[in-house]
Amino acid sequence: MALSKKVHRDKTAFITGASSGIGKAAALALSKAGYRVIGTSRKATPNEVREGIRMIACDVTSDDSVAAAIALAHAELGHIDLLINNAGYAVSGAAEESSIDQVRSLFDTNFLGVVRVTNAVLPMMRQQGHGRILNIGSVMGLIPGPYGAYYSASKHALEGYSESLDHEVRQFGIRVAVIEPWATKTSIEANSPQGDRPVAAYAQTKAKYQAAFDAAMAAGDTSEDVAATIVAAAEDKTPRLRYPSGKAARQTSFARRFLPRALFDATLRKQFGIA
Repeated sequence: MALSKKVHRDKTAFITGASSGIGKAAALALSKAGYRVIGTSRKATPNEVREGIRMIACDVTSDDSVAAAIALAHAELGHIDLLINNAGYAVSGAAEESSIDQVRSLFDTNFLGVVRVTNAVLPMMRQQGHGRILNIGSVMGLIPGPYGAYYSASKHALEGYSESLDHEVRQFGIRVAVIEPWATKTSIEANSPQGDRPVAAYAQTKAKYQAAFDAAMAAGDTSEDVAATIVAAAEDKTPRLRYPSGKAARQTSFARRFLPRALFDATLRKQFGIA
């Protein structure tokens, strides 16, 4: 029994964007489940520990920062069994309202940041002969709703990347999955920048959309709910490619796949006040 407990506690996890929200909740839940966890934040200080979680600095938009963070985590943990790519943010507004520079910055974090961290961890996982990578996606990666075109696009990219990668790395004992939350009560929306070149023509429908979206967020899941899905995906003996998180995410994912397109789109537009 003691040996089993020791092996369980020796599981390790590395989580990007772990200072708040889903990342923080996942770090705490995995620690409680017996993992040794290292989380990252762009502003972490040397030797920082938050609520029992070791935090190290990492900017996922920088190759050098990612390489240094992964090297430090590997040195401290000895091996990395579980990678959770969580760092990301949203941009709110109509597609026309964002400049190319704003879109490029979003993708540099939400998509290329995942690629950078994953590429840094994969050689270690291949060498140890096992590993699991969980990419925090979104139901928006299945359903490109209004006024979130580029966040949706970044999560769609993550879906395709994850599925392709999973095919490639199974031979090394590594599996890849996407966690798909729906409305989650985090600070991501409050901290999201608006499009950097606003267009007045969208103001009225955008306001209706925002009111409906705020109501959905108020009734949404908590970060701890999503963290429970992450732990389940990490521990799943028969891993799946996609893990919708919460009842609303599961229902929406099902509806997207099986409802006629016209009916689904009409329902979505009505839900967000732009019918």
